[in-house]
Amino acid sequence: MEEKNDISTQDDVGLLIHAFYEKVRQDELLAPVFSHVDWEHHTPIIINFWCMLLLGENNYKGNPFEKHINLPIRREHFEGWLFHFRSTVDEFFSGEKADEAKTRAGNIANMFQFRLGIKIEK
Repeated sequence: MEEKNDISTQDDVGLLIHAFYEKVRQDELLAPVFSHVDWEHHTPIIINFWCMLLLGENNYKGNPFEKHINLPIRREHFEGWLFHFRSTVDEFFSGEKADEAKTRAGNIANMFQFRLGIKIEK
């Protein structure tokens, strides 16, 4: 079995985000929610966001929650988003930063659901 590297560069984050959102765009439940997104413009912003979280880079400016306030999303959307995110991390990476990425994604999903008034099932 091939050993996977940890997430350590902007290229690693880019690989993760491109592969992850490719899955999202193919997902029956999630694709319609994100059909309005200009991926060419938005993808570098998402990469910068995750580089800030995981690598300490300072290229991200914005408020990710604000972009999601008016989306028609429910708990099932967050579950699907998390499933694809975590499985994409596991597909390409292994290590401390990979684990941190999955933990942070879960925390973001929980915080967004809380702020949107979506009940989180335990």
